[in-house]
Amino acid sequence: MGQQAIEIKPLSGAVGAEIYGVDLARDLDNSEMATVRQAFFDHGVVFFMDQNLTPDQHLTFARRFGGIDVNKFFEQVDGHPEIAQVRKEPKDTNNIGGGWHTDHSYDAAPAMGSMLLARELPKTGGDTMFASMYAAYDALSSGMKEMLSGLKAVHSGARAFGPKAHENNADRDAQFKLSEIALAEVEHPVICTHADTGRKFLYVNGGFTMRFANMTEAESAPLLQYLLQHAARPEFTCRFQWRPGAMAFWDNLCTQHLAINDYHGQRRLMHRITIQGRAPSA
Repeated sequence: MGQQAIEIKPLSGAVGAEIYGVDLARDLDNSEMATVRQAFFDHGVVFFMDQNLTPDQHLTFARRFGGIDVNKFFEQVDGHPEIAQVRKEPKDTNNIGGGWHTDHSYDAAPAMGSMLLARELPKTGGDTMFASMYAAYDALSSGMKEMLSGLKAVHSGARAFGPKAHENNADRDAQFKLSEIALAEVEHPVICTHADTGRKFLYVNGGFTMRFANMTEAESAPLLQYLLQHAARPEFTCRFQWRPGAMAFWDNLCTQHLAINDYHGQRRLMHRITIQGRAPSA
């Protein structure tokens, strides 16, 4: 008996779609994979509903898209070093990913995508917001596009993972391996062209973009802050309400995301697999 028909329901006009009729616990055939890939490229982030995956099944699906990028800073799942724990305990006040960002932009070859699987959810709260950087670029004026086209920005993990980062407590601090990796800086174009879709997108984020290349942070701040505010305009976003068995798969280049920290005193545990990518180009 064949798999039920795949249904794709967009969440907003700019970004995000829920996918129904796909069981990720089994190997998808070529036609199903083609449908999933196209939805991923069309919507920037896709959400698979009603999944019941073991860590091995989670990894098997992720590897259909590329090699696994092992996160250097998050605690890993026992027996599965390729899977990172994104966790907030009831005693914690801060969460992971609580500001607009795109994962791994501090790497020379940023991740292609991330797959986040819900393992334990709070009774209320804990939604994630996503924003389309295609839409952010498209909405810029022609003059702004022209000015930004030759700029590069400096990205670093220093604020999030470096020695001066403020985490919830000493135990959580110990989980983040503070090293020179976190302090390294890389440059990426501010306006990039997606290798798979050919579309241009804005590539700066509040989590990891420090300044523009060959400029100080003070000199960069006015324009950079404008772009960060612009990127989070409501019409570019969608908001996903997690439910048991849901998994999000987002494009790390053409989207940003923000984990809403509104469930204090409750536990939230997600498993994240990050897929290797390549350096973005203008």
